[in-house]
Amino acid sequence: MQLRKQIDSNKLPSHVAIIMDGNGRWAQHKGLDRIFGHQQGVSAVREVIETAAELEIGFLTLYAFSTENWGRPDEEVSALMGIMVQSLSNETDTLLKNNIRLKAIGDMERLANDVRERLFETIKLTSVSTGLNLIIALSYSSRWEITNAARKISIDVKNGTLNPNSITEEDFEKYLTTYGIPDPELLIRTSGELRISNFLLWQVAYAELYFTETLWPDFGKDDFYTAIIDFQKRERRFGKTSEQVTEK
Repeated sequence: MQLRKQIDSNKLPSHVAIIMDGNGRWAQHKGLDRIFGHQQGVSAVREVIETAAELEIGFLTLYAFSTENWGRPDEEVSALMGIMVQSLSNETDTLLKNNIRLKAIGDMERLANDVRERLFETIKLTSVSTGLNLIIALSYSSRWEITNAARKISIDVKNGTLNPNSITEEDFEKYLTTYGIPDPELLIRTSGELRISNFLLWQVAYAELYFTETLWPDFGKDDFYTAIIDFQKRERRFGKTSEQVTEK
């Protein structure tokens, strides 16, 4: 509660993105199978979503499964997909009750049919919500996204509907899966790893980066508050000088 009081509600990031890392190590440290870590991570997801909604943050993106994760052992991938389906089934009513709208970014064609169907059903059911926008990055990677965007652009250029000499950053963004979603202002990564891991590379160009040693299953409300407090202490200059930023 003391940490909550330190947060300035007028200086909240409009969009927070999180790389949820450390589920497997959390389980291994306890002598458990990695799958138990992923299951425990669901509780952390729930708490962070509740906290973001409580703070009235507009957008929260969670990196749930990368395209690189398809290379993990089949047993782990299958378990992760099962956890995803179960979570979507269990949490849909809670999302609706809390006015949370679910969206997803990534290569959905690679998902198993049951996962894709349940995901799209939850997205449709929560489309009426007007509160927190919860974006799940699933079967996602930035290199896949940017390559996919380049492919679509090349098709439009070939068809004569896009002039390559007039393409702007704004034009390029229209081909990204995040089009219409504001760029993250704060990127959080758990478990002590100090890298972006192919996540929202275009979108986090000016995001504040926050790294914590806490493993994802142990990341709770106070950890989220601490990240927000740290964000609010920073000066966001976007290439300008401090004097320019503070000018009225």
